[in-house]
Amino acid sequence: MGSRKQRRKPKLYPSDLTDAQWELIAPMVPVPSAGRPPIHSRRRIVDVILYVNRTGCSWRQLPHDFPKWETVY
Repeated sequence: MGSRKQRRKPKLYPSDLTDAQWELIAPMVPVPSAGRPPIHSRRRIVDVILYVNRTGCSWRQLPHDFPKWETVY
């Protein structure tokens, strides 16, 4: 039997951060200190912001696999 490979979410968009890029900027992305626990990861939110920046689409035109536009706006 072969060794089990570590499963990682496939890169969906060219604008998504690599693991190395995320490690560099993660300390600069604030962590909420109060309120409800977050539903979406900070990395996913940054990926969506980068997608909008790269494609120029409006917030309301985000693909359906992203969090709601109001969340990331």
